Amino acid sequence: MATTADEVWQLLGELIEAQKETRKMLDKQAEEAEKSRQQADRDRQQAEKSRQQAEKEHQETRRQIQQVNQQIGKLGNRLGEFVEWQVRPTAIRLFQERGIDIHELHAEVSVNRPDGGLEIDLLVVNDTEAILIEVKSKLTQRDVDEHLERLAKFKQFMPRYRDVKALGAVAGMIVTNEVVNYAYRKGLFVLAQSGESVIILNDANFQPQVW
Repeated sequence: MATTADEVWQLLGELIEAQKETRKMLDKQAEEAEKSRQQADRDRQQAEKSRQQAEKEHQETRRQIQQVNQQIGKLGNRLGEFVEWQVRPTAIRLFQERGIDIHELHAEVSVNRPDGGLEIDLLVVNDTEAILIEVKSKLTQRDVDEHLERLAKFKQFMPRYRDVKALGAVAGMIVTNEVVNYAYRKGLFVLAQSGESVIILNDANFQPQVW
């Protein structure tokens, strides 16, 4: 079929228009892709800012927790020192009233030897007996167990007391009945605060364990 010049020019015109529409569509797609890329960049930047902020807040929270833990530790130590200073002036009298005629008190005894060592909050003694007193602000069963281990090592690390009867006692500002009963069964004296004074909670039938 013959094609006239007019038809050719018409086809060329339609092709040019189609190319223009295609170009517009491609430009629009490119523009939308660029917008998407820019938005993705903004999202990544925001996500990075959020991550950095979250990390900063996490580090600050850790710092605050560490600070609180340090303050709690210092408070616990101060409470322990407070209880110890309450026990010190009454320890000799309390045990003398129980028929144990002790007359010396040594505070914060520390022993270090090549094969180990131990620390004793209060050590009250006479010529034939020694009482190791562990002092805590809040006494726990774990504290009792650790003191039993300390008593078991006492004569090994302090051999000058090998010929005396070693007894054990625990003291606390806060002592639950459960811990009192546990320490009693293990043969330890239990000292606790009662009003403004310190008393021995063990009854008259109590028989202390001897190490």
